[in-house]
Amino acid sequence: MNASNASRKAVILVSGGMDSAVTIAMAREQGFEVYALSVAYGQRHSSELEASERVAKMLGAVVHKTVHVDLRSIGGSALTADIDVPEDGGEGIPVTYVPARNTIMLSIALGWAEVLGSNDIFCGVNAVDYSGYPDCRPAFIESFQSLANVATKAGVEGAGIRIHAPLMRMGKGDIVREGMRLGVDFSATVSCYQADAEGRACGHCDACRLRAEGFAKAGVPDPTHYA
Repeated sequence: MNASNASRKAVILVSGGMDSAVTIAMAREQGFEVYALSVAYGQRHSSELEASERVAKMLGAVVHKTVHVDLRSIGGSALTADIDVPEDGGEGIPVTYVPARNTIMLSIALGWAEVLGSNDIFCGVNAVDYSGYPDCRPAFIESFQSLANVATKAGVEGAGIRIHAPLMRMGKGDIVREGMRLGVDFSATVSCYQADAEGRACGHCDACRLRAEGFAKAGVPDPTHYA
């Protein structure tokens, strides 16, 4: 544990998937106290939110909070509207992209961090093995950090806000290996865009494909529960 971080609080966005689980474990290893934040934004199923609570508890979060935001009221995504989730890859940004989702979730995390007196926010975005979402790229994270430091009291009068994206340049295989090193139980996580009520994965969507490829690249048995 890094002694300089021993009493620091960090707000960590938790989706219930493998990436955010590894992000929590990495933050814990760095000595941060974890304040886990999930956002119920109107996604297709509740099993990922149930997984978020399970993962946060399993990995030693001090608190796990779920904030409700109704993105289904504006739709525009296969995850928030009656649009089929594609099961084949394609060109361009896929219909599973949720407009402004990461901007909104990081903004909520930013507000909670200020309330907690935390200068550190972690998220599990990745720009290597990913679906091509624009809000998962380094340019977005860098821009949001700049925004956070001009838009908040902590940024203007305090020590400033740091946005950590430790998985940004890691492939899925590397993420699996890092999670195994840190003792993450991936069977507790849910990544599938259309998991059933028990959290069982479809095995066909983009999220399932990327997850399965990660375990294959890492040479680790896939613990995913499939329907």
